[in-house]
Amino acid sequence: MKLIFVGLLGLLVGIGGTSLVWQERNGGDDGYRMTDKSMMHSTSMGMEGAMDDMMRGLEGKTGDDFDKAFLSEMIMHHQGAVEMANAALTNAKHEEIKTMANAIISAQTTEIQQMQDWQKTWYGR
Repeated sequence: MKLIFVGLLGLLVGIGGTSLVWQERNGGDDGYRMTDKSMMHSTSMGMEGAMDDMMRGLEGKTGDDFDKAFLSEMIMHHQGAVEMANAALTNAKHEEIKTMANAIISAQTTEIQQMQDWQKTWYGR
């Protein structure tokens, strides 16, 4: 049972992380601007819809266009997971969740930095 809970928590953090950064990324707008400039509204969809929109932002793209969109979406996705994990450090009751939150922060912060380095090296941004 504990393993199932930990797995579900990991899935929620991985999939739902972006929902925490929606308003912050858009100056208080109730949505999240996708790489294709369309808006994904937090009040009109759940985590599955957010993932669908992220995937739609990659459709039809190849080469550099795909890589740029992928990096942009994944950085934001990982930043959301880090924010959720920080909330868990502050608010969680169980040490297991706090331990997982620390692991998420460590791993995803490293991955964010790697992806940002690639963006700068490959695309000058």
